[in-house]
Amino acid sequence: MSSVVFVMIDGLRPDALDKANLPGLQRLKVEGAYTLRAQSVNPSITLPCHTSIFHSVPPSRHGIVSNEWTPQVRPIPGLIERLNQADKRCAFFTNWEELRDLSRPGNLAFSWYANESYNLAEGDRMVTDAALPYLQQGAFDFTFVYLGTVDSAGHAYGWMSDEYLQQAEAVDAELRKILDALRPDASIIVHADHGGHERTHGTEMPEDMTIPYFLKGAIIPAGHEIQAEVSLLDTAPTAAALLGVGAWKEWEGKNLLGVL
Repeated sequence: MSSVVFVMIDGLRPDALDKANLPGLQRLKVEGAYTLRAQSVNPSITLPCHTSIFHSVPPSRHGIVSNEWTPQVRPIPGLIERLNQADKRCAFFTNWEELRDLSRPGNLAFSWYANESYNLAEGDRMVTDAALPYLQQGAFDFTFVYLGTVDSAGHAYGWMSDEYLQQAEAVDAELRKILDALRPDASIIVHADHGGHERTHGTEMPEDMTIPYFLKGAIIPAGHEIQAEVSLLDTAPTAAALLGVGAWKEWEGKNLLGVL
């Protein structure tokens, strides 16, 4: 059974690939398709970004404009609801609690959470260690793995600081564990939600809005730099397509398999 793993590296800027030793991400460039010019949404803040990722519409449509969740005035079914409707089993592994609102109750098969996104030493390792046995078993059709400490390092020390780049290297080591655990029939999507500047983010500055984006799988061409525009809105329809599921008509993003 084919499966999709979506790994979020919160706050990772694409120019970190030139400044830090990130062999996991470099491996994805060689073994899959990628762009270092993908775009976040405005405001480039974690919860608005993730709501856009999972619902394939901008914040101006879903209404989440801060890290505080509010019910949508005109609800849009998200990726997890769409996959659950298609009898796909979905799981979340996260260390930031606000992400619990990315799907409506009754749609996830499994959820693992610990409040550790600010724990630079172990926070993301805890998430990876929890997810690895399930990834090795191919237990779920769709698995979301959220790694939040790079963003925390940016807020604490500044984006592109030595400490930020060191944290990116530590998280890349966790990504390599995930890549090694994938079953042969699995596809993986890896990207950031936003970048950052100084010790913050949330603006329309290129440093905040430009993100790295990677895809790897049996039907993804290797070593392919994506020339088309890529947005956070494209993740939900692409993940659904990799699982043979059609997009909701309300989604505004595109299936990236059509532009590779």
